[in-house]
Amino acid sequence: MAETVASAPGRVTVYSITGCPHCVQAKASLGRLGVPVWDVDMGRHPELRVKVKELTGRSTVPQIFFNSVHVGGNDQLQKLTPEELARLVRLVKEEPVPADAPPIPENHSDVSEEPVEADEEFECEKDPLANMVVELKRSDVIGSQRKGLSLYKNSFSGAQLIGWLQKERGMATAEARETGQGLLEKKYMVAVSGCGKGEFAGSDSLYRLMEHDPHSALNTGQTATCKPLQAAELSTILREMILKLFSEHLSADGKCVDYKAMSLSPVFERYCDLAVQLQRVELLSLSREEKLAFFINTYNALVIHGHLRLGAPTNMWQRYRFFNYVSYLIGGEVFTLQDIENGVLRGNRKGVAQLLRPFSKTDPRLQVALPDAEPLIHFALNCGAKGCPPIKTYTPQDIDSQLRTAAEAFLENDDACVVDSGKGEVRLSQIFKWYKADFGGTDEKLLNWVLEHMSESSKKSSLQSVVTGGKVRLSYLPYDWSTNSSH
Repeated sequence: MAETVASAPGRVTVYSITGCPHCVQAKASLGRLGVPVWDVDMGRHPELRVKVKELTGRSTVPQIFFNSVHVGGNDQLQKLTPEELARLVRLVKEEPVPADAPPIPENHSDVSEEPVEADEEFECEKDPLANMVVELKRSDVIGSQRKGLSLYKNSFSGAQLIGWLQKERGMATAEARETGQGLLEKKYMVAVSGCGKGEFAGSDSLYRLMEHDPHSALNTGQTATCKPLQAAELSTILREMILKLFSEHLSADGKCVDYKAMSLSPVFERYCDLAVQLQRVELLSLSREEKLAFFINTYNALVIHGHLRLGAPTNMWQRYRFFNYVSYLIGGEVFTLQDIENGVLRGNRKGVAQLLRPFSKTDPRLQVALPDAEPLIHFALNCGAKGCPPIKTYTPQDIDSQLRTAAEAFLENDDACVVDSGKGEVRLSQIFKWYKADFGGTDEKLLNWVLEHMSESSKKSSLQSVVTGGKVRLSYLPYDWSTNSSH
């Protein structure tokens, strides 16, 4: 958080978001100037987005004002000459905040970011069956079971479960069967391969506790003891928690993250406990907007979780493994990063270097997939643009406009789109090459899509003239895969 000095009559206003490296760097630079710095978190004050866009013409953050003089983003701040910077500092020190100064929230105490306190605890309502599952884990019922030629670890038969419920819980057979069905429906347990999935069978059908999922999902190994939370609510809490944690471990210049220290934080431990609750969330009742918000937030949190547990991938093979291996158990099914992006959010389309669609016709996860590809998700999933869009946690209520803002912010940057009207050349991010089918499939449709999703700017005018001028030379910019880890 930038240092605030109360002596000057004016102020510097910085519009930022939590977890934005360029915002951290800008605030660190401004904090050394000895002037009051008001830090407005756009994630907490989305009502100011439209006004800031009107004042700046930009969707990216940070946006910096000295009194009412708009400097631009972090890049523009760092490029100021000593003379220009001295003039702006004098303006703030000598002149009061003018009437046309950029807006700040009415409650001034809300301006600064609030750090995640180590003693914050997430409270949930315990599910009545949770204690029973904990006892079952301590029993000798769970073990290796053979069915045909296959051996299933950490499993038990329906008959074994009924026997345990009768002996340890004093249940009659009918009540024990009803409890078994409840454990199945509430996603505490799942039938193992080839044993049927819907109805509980109190025979030799085999089951496994959800937390004993063999796919090594990052949120398994613990019992999800809370009553199932609303999926959209849970994903928002997870995303905001990990963003604040990420922000706390950014270096002072905003250029790198100390993932090692982050992984040792007690806040990260609580994040992991909360991620366990994803095991039993209800997905099938989600609307399109709720699915978009839920899976975008979950994907972005899972990327950081994967970096903390496994380290950031450094070459093509490691990246392939990372996106096809790092996963969460969500609503009773395992979803890798690849499954979320290409299976759910792209309407079950093949991803980069994939030969098959993520979900087969019989895959239960296909019921969760959106009916069509959603092109805008590419600018919300772990966005790599220099300027971060002013929304990092997505909500179902306004998801389409939030995604549109993220696309505008992405296209404003020269590592996403460069137009040379003199040569009739357009250079776009590799994202547009990899997922060209989502943007129309042809060069002409792709360029029109980009044009339609850019904010009004000189770049858009240049692109418009190139597109209407006829033949366009389209090429793609190199993609920066380098990690921002400090270790």
